[in-house]
Parts: sequence; structure tokens; C-alpha cells
Amino acid sequence: MTELYDALETRSADAREAALLAALPGHVAHAQAATGAFAELLAGVDASSITSRAALAALPVIRKHELLERQKTLRTQDPFGGFAAVGWGLKRGAKRVFQSPGPIYEPEGAAPDYWRFARAFFAAGFRDGDLVHNSFSYHLTPAGSMMETGAHALGCTVFPGGVGNTELQLQAMAELRPVAYAGTPSFLRIALEKADALGQALPISKASVGGEAFPAALRDVFTARGIHAYQSYGTADCGLIAYETAAREGLVIDEGVLVEIVRPGTGEPVADGEVGEVVVTVLNRDYPLVRFGTGDLSAILAGPCPTGRTNRRIRGWLGRADQTAKVRGMFVHPGQVAEVVKRHAEVGKARLVIEGEMADDRMTLHVEVAGSPEGLAAAVANTVRDVTKLRAEVVLAAPGSLPNDGKVIEDARRIG
Repeated sequence: MTELYDALETRSADAREAALLAALPGHVAHAQAATGAFAELLAGVDASSITSRAALAALPVIRKHELLERQKTLRTQDPFGGFAAVGWGLKRGAKRVFQSPGPIYEPEGAAPDYWRFARAFFAAGFRDGDLVHNSFSYHLTPAGSMMETGAHALGCTVFPGGVGNTELQLQAMAELRPVAYAGTPSFLRIALEKADALGQALPISKASVGGEAFPAALRDVFTARGIHAYQSYGTADCGLIAYETAAREGLVIDEGVLVEIVRPGTGEPVADGEVGEVVVTVLNRDYPLVRFGTGDLSAILAGPCPTGRTNRRIRGWLGRADQTAKVRGMFVHPGQVAEVVKRHAEVGKARLVIEGEMADDRMTLHVEVAGSPEGLAAAVANTVRDVTKLRAEVVLAAPGSLPNDGKVIEDARRIG
């Protein structure tokens, strides 16, 4: 069997699910009691009743723009917008504070491996005694610290390369001879190409990459150079969410989070295998996010990982869930499409296609429905106009005929 990070990875699916659901009531209660934002957002919620995925799915999804809006509003009182349970000073829990684009501020607590990346690094082959060249940014954003703290938890030494200064980073790689790399796959490729041009041989043999797409063709380039590179998927808000293993089949969900896949624009979970937005509940007392919408699209991958890890898997990053489009001066967003569907029990799945040119838009709502109910297309068209203030043609489609790609709004207009 593949060497594993800890015993949590081989728990039975039932034992893991029971442990996650048992932790939910206390987690929700802590979020309500320790953070102003969740005290307001979950007001009236009986935390002791949140003991199932169905109960969790009834809670609101919190999206990034809400973090930004609350932080802007409360900045002078609470730089974290009321979402964090920590404050300045180690006694109050905050070890570092970071700034992501927005700007949005994220706390880093004092717990070792706060962002939980050690698990992903172990799956990528990192071990005690390795020197890791970390080319993620140490400036403003938490990416560099995410990787460094994970590597330290495994007993690795880290060279904080950061971004840029490629020649100096290459010199460090040549002279310090790190065996492991953490960073974007594109920078690793640049480093290899520049090293080739300079006649240098880089000693890196293992890599954990993230922050951008990692196509199979680039993975094969690294493999041909003797570098075994594996993806990790995380965010500045949630830390590690999922990671790739030697099986090369999707990404295994981290043990410290509960992941749902929901229909974009809603908080409604979709069936396993269907593409939707990744929503994460982070079991972190310092920053206890409940149903945080990442804005990323993915889907649950069926079956267990061949490495022996028993947690559920996702297919990886499949695009962005924010599909808001502007049509004839009006914004149309996935939540409005969801509202149209909600008003018609006969309708299953829907996809709004916008065509034409920017000055001559046409909207067509394709809806999956069994049979051809008389008058349904006209009724749905009226609802579209009521909800969006825009006209749309409605096309009835057979159940299961719309693409499984997570798109609720497809903007197919010609620009220019």
C-alpha cells in the first residue's frame, strides 16, 4: 500500500462522515458565538440541529464579495469583517495577517501547519530532511506561508524564493540543490528552460504545484525530466481543499474540510458527478467559515482513490462559477436563472444562452423537462421577464440533454 500521511486518510467513508457531521453543531455554534458576521448571518439557527448535510445545505452560502463588502464596512472596527475569531497579538490568536486582491484580509493562526498543506506535500513525496524551493509569493498574500508552514510540519527546510528574480533563484537551486519545489507549474517550466539555456542541471525531483491550471501535457514534460509533480488546490480563505496523489485520478479532499458541490447561483447541492460550485466548510476555530463559496467549478469523482485514501475526490478545477453577464444594460446572474427554475416545478436543469452581438443581444433559456407540457414555454418566458426584466425565448429540452459543465449562463456573443 502507498505510504500515507496519517490514519485519518484510511478511515471508512462512514466513520469519516460521522466525524464530520458530529463536528458540525459545535463548529456552527462557535462561529455564531465567536464571530460577529456569523452571529448575524446565522441568527435564529439552532446549531445543535445542524447534524446532516441536508441541514447544512439549508444555511446560506457566503461568497467572496460578501467578505469584501463586510470588511470594507467594518474595517475600522474589525479588519476581518467579523468573520474571524482571532485578533492582534498571539494571545488573541493572530500570528500573521495577509492581503489578497480586493483587498481582502486573511488571518493566519498560531497552530502548526495552519493551512494544512503538509498532507498535500506528503502525497507529492516531500519528506523530513528535504530542502524545498518555495517560489510562491511571500509578499502580501498568504501563498508563500501556506507552503512554508506545510513543509515545516513535515520536517523540511525551505528556501523562500518568492516570485521574480529568476536568475537569482536559479543560482540558489544550482548551489543549494533542493530536491523539492513548491510553486506554480509555469514558473517551474521557466526555471527549467532558463537552466537549459545556461547549461545548468536542476536537482529537483519532486514538486507540489498550484495556483493555476496544470495540464497533462506539462505534467508529462516534467516527468520526462525526472520531476514528479502533483497538484494541490486551496484558497487564501480555506487553506488546502484537495490534493493530487500518485493515482493521478482527480484530487482527494482534505480531512479538515467538508466540501459540497452546489448549482451555481444557489446553495443547492447537485448530484455526485454533476459540475457545480465548490462550497467549503472549514473546521478551523480561528477562521470558522461555514459554507464558503469558492467560485470554482468542480464535480465529485466516483469511487475511492487507488492509493488507499478513502476520502471523496473532486475532478479538479473546471472553471469559474461566476457567470454574470450584462445584457442590454442589465446584469443577469445565475441566481436569477435559479429563481426562474424554482418557480416551475416541472423544470429540472436550465441553461441561459446569450447570443448575437453586444448591441443586439438574444437570450434563449434551455430548460430540461419531461415531455412538452402545454403552455410551459410561455409561462417560463414570462417568469424570465419578471425576474430579469428582459425577454428570452424558451426551449424545452429532454432531461439529461444539457451539458454537464456547470454553466448556468453561456455568453456566446461576438465581441467587435
